[in-house]
Amino acid sequence: MDSFSDHLQQRRADDPTTAAVPTATNKSGYRSKKDMKMDMAKRGLRSLSVAVAIPVSLHLLAIYAGSSDPYRIGSKPFWIPPLWALRLTCIASSLLMGLSAWLVWAEGGFHKNPMALPIYLAQLGLSLIWDPIVFGAGAPWVGLIVCMGMFGTMIGCSRVFKGVNPVAADLMKPSLACVAFLAVVNLKLVFH
Repeated sequence: MDSFSDHLQQRRADDPTTAAVPTATNKSGYRSKKDMKMDMAKRGLRSLSVAVAIPVSLHLLAIYAGSSDPYRIGSKPFWIPPLWALRLTCIASSLLMGLSAWLVWAEGGFHKNPMALPIYLAQLGLSLIWDPIVFGAGAPWVGLIVCMGMFGTMIGCSRVFKGVNPVAADLMKPSLACVAFLAVVNLKLVFH
């Protein structure tokens, strides 16, 4: 029986007969473990970029679609940031949520726990409609209800994600703080 090493040939650039001979591969089709790990890393990086780019892009689109007048507050307190800073915080929160979802997906959490994906999508949907409702339509009461829904879905997401990947749940903590701050700002918009 032929061994694996019997089929190996050294390739030389100056020898035209060995130029077309393929190199030996293992069962998985890779020449070495290093090649396999590199390919997995490339696929992981691609999926990570998609998992982060989709929510951030959707959030930017929601901001663009809902762009309207700035705050409609007569005398706004010092602690309320400018509109661009508030929106930048929301985009950063969206980025962290995408990263958290990717960590859960990489662990197979969306298959292990069937509630993980719907609750994440609900959170994403609520975060996308908040800006157009509050600043586009000028409906801060509805925005406050959406904000409370966002907070609730983020708590649910955090609990579900923690069972799959604790790091993903920890990455959500700044997003929870952002939504709590949005609720306070939204409350000020309601009672101005």
